[in-house]
Amino acid sequence: MKVGVDSFVAKVTDPDTEAVVGPVERFQHLLEEIETADRAGLYSYGIGEHHRAEYYDAAPGVILAAAAARTRQIRLRSAVTVLSAADPVRVFQEYATVDLISGGRVELVVGRGSFTEAFPLFGLSFDDYDELFTEKLDLLVALTRSERVTWSGKHRPALNDQPVFPRPAQDPLPVWVGVGGSPESFVRAGLLGLPLMVAIIGGEPRQFAPLIDLYRRAGEQGGHDPAQLKVGLHCFGFLGDDVAKATNAFYPGWEAMFTTIARERGGMPPTRRQFDATRGPDGAYVVGDPDQVATKLARISEQLGGVDRINLQMTNPRLRHADLLHSIELLGEVVPKIADA
Repeated sequence: MKVGVDSFVAKVTDPDTEAVVGPVERFQHLLEEIETADRAGLYSYGIGEHHRAEYYDAAPGVILAAAAARTRQIRLRSAVTVLSAADPVRVFQEYATVDLISGGRVELVVGRGSFTEAFPLFGLSFDDYDELFTEKLDLLVALTRSERVTWSGKHRPALNDQPVFPRPAQDPLPVWVGVGGSPESFVRAGLLGLPLMVAIIGGEPRQFAPLIDLYRRAGEQGGHDPAQLKVGLHCFGFLGDDVAKATNAFYPGWEAMFTTIARERGGMPPTRRQFDATRGPDGAYVVGDPDQVATKLARISEQLGGVDRINLQMTNPRLRHADLLHSIELLGEVVPKIADA
C-alpha cells in the first residue's frame, strides 16, 4: 500500500496571529509542502480543483508543473480534475505536458467534483451532470490510447482521425476515476477497466466495501485484468507527535470548513464529538501519531479487501504551516510501516 497527500490549497488564516496568509505566500508554502513530501519518501501529492474564494487550486495543472520542476521522485496527481466542466483534449494536452516536465510522474484523477460552481462558470447545465462526465471520460480515455482519434458526442465538436499532441512520457497516461457514493460510478469505472479513487469524507470506510466489490465484479465482467482494477482512497488525515497534538492542530480548521459547508447546504454544524468519533478505530479520519496511523491504514485496507493507496487530505483554513510540514514528515515515517500491507 502506498501513501500520499492531497491538498485543496485552502486560503489559510494563521491561528496564532489571525492574519490571512496572502496568495503569493500560500503558494510558496504549498511548494515547500510538496518538496517536503518528496524528501520524506511519500508516493504521491495531489492537487484538487475548485472555483471558490476559499481555495487557490482552480488551475491544478499549472501548480503540478511548478511542483514537477522542484521534485525528483514523488508522483503528482490531480485530486480531482473536474472533467465535466473541461475540454478533454485540453486536459490531456496539459497533463501530457506536465508528464514530460516531470519525467513521467503524473496521474490524472478525474471526477465531477463535490461543488457545483464550475457548471455556471463555464456555461454548463447541471441537468447534464451525468451525461457530461460520461461523454468526456469516453473521449479522454480514447486520447490516452491513441495518437489519432475519431470521436463524436453531444457536448463537444467531433474529431475525425485527429492527431493530438504532445504525447506524454508515460504510455498510456494514467487516468483514475474519482467517485463518491454512487453505485453507477463504481460500475462505470469497472467496466472501463480504470483504477478507482474513492473519496471518503465521513462515516466508516468499511461501508464502502459493497461498492468496491461491485467495481471489481464490473471490471471482471468487462474482461479486465484484476491487476489493473486498483483502488485508492482519499480521506481526511493529519499526524502529530501524539493524537492530542494532531487533533488540536487539525480540528479548528476542520470545524471551520464544515461549518461553512453546513451553512451553504442547510445541514447541521459539525461538532467535536462527531470529529472524535470519526477519528476512532473504524472512522474515516486518519489522525494520530505514525504508529496509530499505520495501524489504521492497514485496518482500512483489510476492511476493503486491499487497497493500492491511501491519500490524506491535510489542508484546511486554520492550520499552521509548520504543523503541516511536520505532519508530512511524520507521514514519511509511516511508509516503511505499511510497505507490505
